[in-house]
Amino acid sequence: MIRPASVNDLTAILDIMNDAILNSTSIYDYDARPAAYVNDWFAQKQSAGFPVLVYENNGAVAGYGTYGNFRPWQAYRFSVEHSIYVHKNHRGKGIGSVLLKALVYKATEEGYHTMIAGIDASNESSISFHKRAGFEEAGKIKEAGYKFDKWLDLVFMQLILKS
Repeated sequence: MIRPASVNDLTAILDIMNDAILNSTSIYDYDARPAAYVNDWFAQKQSAGFPVLVYENNGAVAGYGTYGNFRPWQAYRFSVEHSIYVHKNHRGKGIGSVLLKALVYKATEEGYHTMIAGIDASNESSISFHKRAGFEEAGKIKEAGYKFDKWLDLVFMQLILKS
């Protein structure tokens, strides 16, 4: 079931987020985030009117998705950048696809023109996932990040939303 996240979901969201930080290049950060971080993050999303959706499976959060400003300047106001993360025990079950469809629907409904994904270039499964959803590669920034003792390339993919 897809539903809007609530404050009660933040511990589960933080666990998924921290797993991605500590064990992957999905989030270009080094250290696990504290509860205060996810509380502030959620409050900022709500204040800005951006969705945070969760996929609930048997009463537990199996994944979450959100979007926000692509860049802070006025001319970018019709572009959003999204994030989707699925709990390590629930990957490969189609949860990410359901979350992405819900985010695309919501962004289209809210009048956004394009949805953007920033993906580590070595994350072939995420790149393939986005291609299957209709996203196209829009560019690559070489050595944009440094994590796990190596330079990381960042791929941007985008979907022009149907209005």
